Formats: sequence, C-alpha cells, structure tokens
Amino acid sequence: MIDGRKKVAFICVHNSCRSQIAEALGKHLASDVFESYSAGTETKPQINQDAVRIMKKLYGIDMETNGQYSKLITDIPDVDIAISMGCNVGCPFIGRPFDDNWGLDDPTGKDDVDFIKVINQIELKIKNMIDRMK
Repeated sequence: MIDGRKKVAFICVHNSCRSQIAEALGKHLASDVFESYSAGTETKPQINQDAVRIMKKLYGIDMETNGQYSKLITDIPDVDIAISMGCNVGCPFIGRPFDDNWGLDDPTGKDDVDFIKVINQIELKIKNMIDRMK
C-alpha cells in the first residue's frame, strides 16, 4: 500500500463475468479510494461478451480494451480485501477467508435485464465500499 489505497480483489470461479464487472466498476468509480482486481480459480478464454457489450453501453467502459482478461488468483498481487461474488455455485478456495460474500447470481446465459440487475447491484455495493473506506 505505497499510496495508501487498499487492494481489493473480486473473486468468482471463472473470472469472466461478475468479478470482471466489479473490477471495471471499481476502477471506474473508486480508483481514488482502492485498487481493483479480479480473479478466479479457473479461467475462460475471454470475458463474457454480454458483460463487455452491456458495460460499454451503460458506462462507456470497454473492459477488454482496458486490459481486463480472465486471470487466476495467483496472477494478481496480494490483496487487503477479498470479496466473493457469490458462492451459490461453490466458493472458490483462495487460501484465506473472504472478507465479504456479495451473493450475486451469475447472469451468464441470461438476458440483458438480468445482466443490468446484477451490474446495478455491483455498482451499489462498490459505492457502499467507497463510503465505508473514505
């Protein structure tokens, strides 16, 4: 923590959808408060393309152009806070307890309405984190 900002990791199994959205929104909304990372216990060849499309439409954020890709927990720095996106499909083991479990449903394979609902939940949770950390 050279500059005083905590490192926050958003974790789910495949690091392709919810955790990627959280990383993007964390960087977009909270870069002055904390550093955002995402990772998983497995990877996918690419980020969920519905998530990429909808984030671009809602926020003008191009996750892929911004350098986001599916990563393993070992690919990111040690973090101060680890947040699970939702353990409804089995919690990934990251070698330490999670600081929070956001309990979000995975919108993969669902329609845009489901994606937007999850994105809105993530945005609200990140804004709550900002308020708590300031």
